[in-house]
Amino acid sequence: MNSLFSRILLWFGCTLAVTVIASAFFSALGLSENDSDRRSPAGRMVTLQLRLARSAYETGGRAGLEKFLATVEGTYDARAILTDASGHDLITQQDRSNLLDAARQRPYPYFGIGKPVVARAAEDGKYWYFFIRRRVRVGWWFLQPDHLFVFLPAVLLCYWLAFHLSRPVRQLQQAVERFGEGDLALRVNSRRRDELGELARTFDRMADRIETLLTAERRLLLDISHELRSPLARLGVAVELARSGADLETNLNRIQKESDRLNELVGQLLQVTRAEGDPSLLHREPVRLDEMVQQLVDESRIEAQAHGCELEYQARQPATVEGDPELLRRAVENVIRNAIRYAPGQTAVEVSLARNNGKVLLDVRDRGPGVPEEALPRLFDAFYRVEEDRARASGGGVGLGLSIARRAIALHHGAIRARNAHPGLEVEMELPVTT
Repeated sequence: MNSLFSRILLWFGCTLAVTVIASAFFSALGLSENDSDRRSPAGRMVTLQLRLARSAYETGGRAGLEKFLATVEGTYDARAILTDASGHDLITQQDRSNLLDAARQRPYPYFGIGKPVVARAAEDGKYWYFFIRRRVRVGWWFLQPDHLFVFLPAVLLCYWLAFHLSRPVRQLQQAVERFGEGDLALRVNSRRRDELGELARTFDRMADRIETLLTAERRLLLDISHELRSPLARLGVAVELARSGADLETNLNRIQKESDRLNELVGQLLQVTRAEGDPSLLHREPVRLDEMVQQLVDESRIEAQAHGCELEYQARQPATVEGDPELLRRAVENVIRNAIRYAPGQTAVEVSLARNNGKVLLDVRDRGPGVPEEALPRLFDAFYRVEEDRARASGGGVGLGLSIARRAIALHHGAIRARNAHPGLEVEMELPVTT
């Protein structure tokens, strides 16, 4: 009886049994006691008995009255008494006035409370008639076979109700156990519209939140553990060279550059991971995307010239989006820098911005070797590198630039795609535009 199903079934079964028995009992009790009501059939019967008893007494004397009262007692299993106006028994001459007080009490003969006496006075006030019923012990006499037939469908309904209420609780309990064991993708997916369904949907939302937080934490640890190895290794080499005293200024500049690069990378990872873990931390404000891209293009021209290429920017229309300026800036900057890194010398990296059907489209295209078609779906995965000329020509990449860009764009309900442009690679970013 420790299960919710058993308790619900037992509770409703007992409630039903008490209701049926009590209803049948009080119905029978009311039928047996309504002779105190003059308008009821039983009450009219007592009034008729009074008239017949009076007639028997007036026509047949004591003998006639005794015969009639004996007939009443034998027929109704009750005692009947006829008195004069002062309450004296017309047969035994005993004082029966105390029966008037008993008749004024509400009788409950089956519980032993009060005397089961019904009194009637003659219309002219000459006689009193007392009808005294015998007490009956409480038993199952009030239950009829019809009452028992109610139990079977009622028990079936109680079983269905208990099953209907306990089943979603068991499903939720099993889901919680599996989720606690590490199955973070498990969801209840309840379609119920009651409180139990809302509880299941609340669990699903909680599970989504926990999965997002744990995934973001694991991704952050994985990103940092993988991506910091190369800069730290280069820092170690630069420190050893600095200690040797050879070209100290150059080595110190290299250490500063790698430190700045590490600081920037960690900042990007922390910012995008925090925003993924708690979307409420995402700072949103109107951002003029066309002006931001123009500024990034101007700042990246020096890096492009160092790689022997140029940057060309074309903005057809102004575009304002709602989002975090810093995250959007890092996403666009990573895509532009990635294109510069793989652009051949004496070529141009083309950046264009346009609006289309409530969206702003930002394209960045280089003229490099592109990537194999089978590698396009994984291009935005963290630490994925293309094992072709594109990777060898640039010495690889940081492995996180495009991954951070995709995650930042996704936080703004946008999309990022890559396709081969023959020649080169074209990366398209799509964001919802506000104005």
